[in-house]
Amino acid sequence: MKFLSLTAFVLSAFLSGQDFANYAKYEKQNQEILSKNNRPASVLMGDSITEGWFSSDPGFFKKNNFVGRGISGQVTSQMLLRFREDVIKLKPKQVIILAGTNDIAENQGPISLDKVFGNIVSMAELAKANHIRVVLCSVLPAYDFGWRKDMKPAEKVILLNKMIEAYAKKNNIPYVDYHSAMKDSRNGLDKIYTEDEIHPTAKGYEKMETILMKKLGTS
Repeated sequence: MKFLSLTAFVLSAFLSGQDFANYAKYEKQNQEILSKNNRPASVLMGDSITEGWFSSDPGFFKKNNFVGRGISGQVTSQMLLRFREDVIKLKPKQVIILAGTNDIAENQGPISLDKVFGNIVSMAELAKANHIRVVLCSVLPAYDFGWRKDMKPAEKVILLNKMIEAYAKKNNIPYVDYHSAMKDSRNGLDKIYTEDEIHPTAKGYEKMETILMKKLGTS
């Protein structure tokens, strides 16, 4: 019955024209990059935090030849599905992966941290198989989700980050630790970097830029 239910769901999505991974989001921009044969230095793969980063400071992306491929609300399963279109086909020198917040918020339903971690590892393995350098980022601190209250995400974020960091260390992958530098006493995102406890403000993105570029410069 579970198999039939899943099959029915996939068939229903197909027939309704639903673009679960949102391939269409960056289709035009990707084609423009490919037509110009302009290989990006880095593609930043992520969710609304990455999407908002480009909106907040497009100059940072332009001067570093970075490409932003964040989509608001997405979980790691969706990112994994579009990884070929939004990362591999662009042939960047490296991919910077920041993902997991929306999985913990259960945006697409309950999912174990092991499976979230597995999706992140799968993206890393796909990149390496295509000769793309991988950079893994910690999930930003989160004390509560405004759109999904009382889920107590802080400890789950810490656990997922430990898994990502251990994998990065074992596989000699740079690990960018935003969490330690941006958390408050509750293990939430410090209010000096955010207005809604999840998404960085311009000051928050400036802090992330400093942390990221320092790591990239020493790795």
